Amino acid sequence: MLVAVGAALFVIGPIQSGMPIEDMSRVLQGIVQGIGFLGAGAIMVRTAQHQVEGLTTAASIWATAGIGVIAGLGLESTAVLSAAIVLIILAAVPLMLPKAAATETEDP
Repeated sequence: MLVAVGAALFVIGPIQSGMPIEDMSRVLQGIVQGIGFLGAGAIMVRTAQHQVEGLTTAASIWATAGIGVIAGLGLESTAVLSAAIVLIILAAVPLMLPKAAATETEDP
């Protein structure tokens, strides 16, 4: 939630201060770049176990920032629909992961 609020504030602030909409692309580029680095920091590669962790966290941070930007641009219905889709996806992932993990351990 904090990522969404922060992204929305970075969009709402310049709009309310009178920044031309053409210059908003620089603000959006900065948000995308910053969130990309934040998401990259959430990904952990464990070479000894051949595992990559944190991909869902990084994707969630990315989606949350996108929802915040959309809300900040005044597209509330799109933001609510996007948030619902993200929540459905995040609820479905744990239901599918145990099945995949169980089939990997059963195979010789």
